[in-house]
Amino acid sequence: MATRIRLQRRGKKNQPFYHLVIADGRAPRDGRFIEDLGTYNPLTNPATLNINFDRALYWLEAGASPSETARAILKREGVYMMKHLRGGVAKGAFSEAQAQQKFEAWKQEKDSKLKSIVLEEVNKAREVKKARLAAETKVKEAMSAKIAARLAEIAAAEAKAAQEAAEAAAAEQAAAEAAEAANAEPAAEEAAPAEA
Repeated sequence: MATRIRLQRRGKKNQPFYHLVIADGRAPRDGRFIEDLGTYNPLTNPATLNINFDRALYWLEAGASPSETARAILKREGVYMMKHLRGGVAKGAFSEAQAQQKFEAWKQEKDSKLKSIVLEEVNKAREVKKARLAAETKVKEAMSAKIAARLAEIAAAEAKAAQEAAEAAAAEQAAAEAAEAANAEPAAEEAAPAEA
């Protein structure tokens, strides 16, 4: 039986989520498997991996052949690095402690790179948020300036209308007084000849 380390797709449509499994090479992609080694989520940045390191190393040393994607995942997690270091220990090139020390140094460097990627993503998100907020503030200021100008126009129009209404009322009152005065004069003239 040719064992393969490969990905088994799970998740929803357009939201893939994978399990890293040991399966018979003849089994279907999402079919029966021998052992589940962990999970892989490619939608996050960087991709989220949760792998049983010891079991993956065991199966790799036992001769299981990984698919191309599984090989890339195992290299990223350091399984291939540990296999290489164990080969060096078996040949007597260095001791187990030195191999572990080299692996830890490699792992720290890899973790620092991943942390820098995560930090970069967070900073990008902050910059996008700041830019969006600045643009929103400019739009808000422009809108408030337009509203203030419109309110000033309305207030000026109302003041002008009130002034015109007051002038019209004053003119009307003056006309009414003039008409009253005109009506009062003929009445006074009519009263005067009647007395004579």
